[in-house]
Amino acid sequence: MADNEDEWFSLRPQEPLPTQCCGSGCKPCVFDIYERELKQWEQAKAKGDQSLLIQRNESKQNDLRLIGTEKWSAFQIECVEQQTADIYLYRFQLPSGCCLGLTVGQHIVARGIVNGLEVQRAYTPVNPVDAEGYFEVLIKIYEDGLMSQYVKTWKEWDSVCWRGPFGGFPYKSNQYEQLLLFASGTGIAPMVPLLKYIVANEEDETFVTLVGCFRTFQDIYMKSRLQELAAYWNVKTLFVLSQQASKQPQQFETWRMLAGLGSHLLPDFKVNKDLFYVEGMQSKWRLFYQIKMKSIQKEMLIICQNVL
Repeated sequence: MADNEDEWFSLRPQEPLPTQCCGSGCKPCVFDIYERELKQWEQAKAKGDQSLLIQRNESKQNDLRLIGTEKWSAFQIECVEQQTADIYLYRFQLPSGCCLGLTVGQHIVARGIVNGLEVQRAYTPVNPVDAEGYFEVLIKIYEDGLMSQYVKTWKEWDSVCWRGPFGGFPYKSNQYEQLLLFASGTGIAPMVPLLKYIVANEEDETFVTLVGCFRTFQDIYMKSRLQELAAYWNVKTLFVLSQQASKQPQQFETWRMLAGLGSHLLPDFKVNKDLFYVEGMQSKWRLFYQIKMKSIQKEMLIICQNVL
């Protein structure tokens, strides 16, 4: 009997550590998966039937999708491109002709081991949602960041485990006349595929204004991509800089203070027909726009994610 108990104990799911949760509200979260598998284990143990656990594992193995919310898939790093002093763009290789199958604004979760601890963090791919053969993520390296210690070790052709997708934006073509996007730092990541999704659809006549907030002009990520998007008739890009540079290209419109830009943009937006996205805004900027929007009615949709 003791040996049988030991065998069942070895099959019991292990409870995740706090570092294994990325904190992004994933559904299912690693703790949701644990609770479900624990319940299955308890039922199998009560019936004395280990085949119930084997069936569960086989169902996971038979899932042929490239990526799933409950399974980890390893992808190789194809190339690494440094954007700024602490921002890197990583391109991961997919099988030829295949894509992740994400929708606009969805994120995926990476897993790594740091000092013996499993760490998970969420990142939003910046590539078009229909990109084939690859996906890209924009990552900021923090000096004391736990996940950053793992990301620092990444090099070309290393394999990284991912699962997902999770989340997403509630966007439908031509549902709104105008789309106003506010993004701070790496919060710009989910905005780029959203813009690409809109301009790729010739039937979508939504006018989009992207406001990116950065410290200096040199800190703006993916300048060439943003410039290409701004060439479309229905896309306008503006940048708020906390430190004004002495020289910068004239094709980039920049503002020194967010408050002045807000009073310039918000009067042009109509009630019930416009949509607001706020991504990665610092608390003082987020507070400013929440105050401004109180007079615009509750029908305005504000989404705050990845708040710095």
